[in-house]
Amino acid sequence: MMTPDPFAHFLESIQALIAGGIGLAESLMQPGWRQYQMFILLGLALISWGLHHATGNWLQNWVRSREGWSKWQLRMVVQVKRRLGLMWFALLAGTVYLVMQNITWPSRSYLIGIFATLVAVWVCIAFAARLVRNRPMRRLVTWGLWIYATLYALNVVDDVSAFLDSVALSIGDFRLSLLTVITALVVIGLFFSVARIISQTSAATIRKNEDISPSMQVLAVKGVQLTLYGIAFFMGVKAVGIDLTGLAVLSGAIGVGLGFGLQKVVSNLVSGIIILIDKSIKPGDVISLGDTFGWIQTLGARYASVVTRDGKEYLIPNEDLITGQVVNWSHSNDFVRLDIYFGTAYGDDPHVVRKLAVEAASGVERVLSFKAPVCHIVGFGDSSVDYILRFWIKDPTGGLTNIRGNVYLALWDAFKEHGISIPFPQREVKVLDDSKLALSRAGVGTGSTQE
Repeated sequence: MMTPDPFAHFLESIQALIAGGIGLAESLMQPGWRQYQMFILLGLALISWGLHHATGNWLQNWVRSREGWSKWQLRMVVQVKRRLGLMWFALLAGTVYLVMQNITWPSRSYLIGIFATLVAVWVCIAFAARLVRNRPMRRLVTWGLWIYATLYALNVVDDVSAFLDSVALSIGDFRLSLLTVITALVVIGLFFSVARIISQTSAATIRKNEDISPSMQVLAVKGVQLTLYGIAFFMGVKAVGIDLTGLAVLSGAIGVGLGFGLQKVVSNLVSGIIILIDKSIKPGDVISLGDTFGWIQTLGARYASVVTRDGKEYLIPNEDLITGQVVNWSHSNDFVRLDIYFGTAYGDDPHVVRKLAVEAASGVERVLSFKAPVCHIVGFGDSSVDYILRFWIKDPTGGLTNIRGNVYLALWDAFKEHGISIPFPQREVKVLDDSKLALSRAGVGTGSTQE
């Protein structure tokens, strides 16, 4: 018994479709109810286009007069405004179809009913697809559902399904058809959408729980997402009847190849899990890594987002946070001690200088009063007596350079008010007589030369 050729069956289906289209076009060229239905549909399309512009402007003006609307409400209004024409067409065509069903033969409104149903389904699909956040995936889901709805309305789903099922790859007892692949993608996509909604709800609940630390919140959210998406994938595969045991050897070989090719990715993933478990770094911490100083905005599966004071966002791999030397300014607490150095002239009393420095630092905003600043002499320099001024702050996220600058400015004002001078290096050059004589004999600086 010979198996049917999928390509020949495909050609036969295409030829039948073309022949049906030609027959429909010929029937529309001749006077009759099919032609009348097309004229009615064109008229309804023109009316819907006019209503789209009229009601769209009214809806836009009405929304502008409202205040306090959330973003999702505004997005929904935008989606409704874009599809007002289709919604008016579905409403008008459905009304005309119901009226014609009652006053004339059902066959005389058959095309109107098909178009009204298709447009209504298209509108519903467009709104339902908004649940898919990823734009390429949303377009894929939208077009896939539109095609299926169109085929279903034209009553050709069985023929198309038979053709897609005939295009298959068989390896022993394992058989994978194009229909199975498409069905699996659709089912898995639906399960992923449901998993995403559940994970977002769970994530919002976890983040509201103040008893859970920020790092454990991130770990819990990632664990819930991984679990839900994994369950969605396997449920989708099982729902379409794909037996994964036949792919065990192939998946093992692919896993070995991916293991060698994705070593850094896997290392970053494991490092991210370790960071979340040991709580060494958590969102909101202020860290320094090399020349990068900023606070952790988010902890991802592969990298950590660090935002600096100048607005730059660095994506640091998790592996670097594990293997490198990281300064966490707010690991155990938010208290940070800062040191600044300065010098005064030898003629100024060190006791007065230390007192003025402490008072000046204490009067600067952000400097903690219950951890009083201290000032010590650290050395006798060539031109000045050197001091160190130490003070504490509790908000490193507010910046370190700016608070140092404010303390320096307070020192300047206090020293200027009390006559404390800040010296600068000075050098005296003494020219010896022998050196002058040597220069004179050499003719340097006298304008004469020796021949």
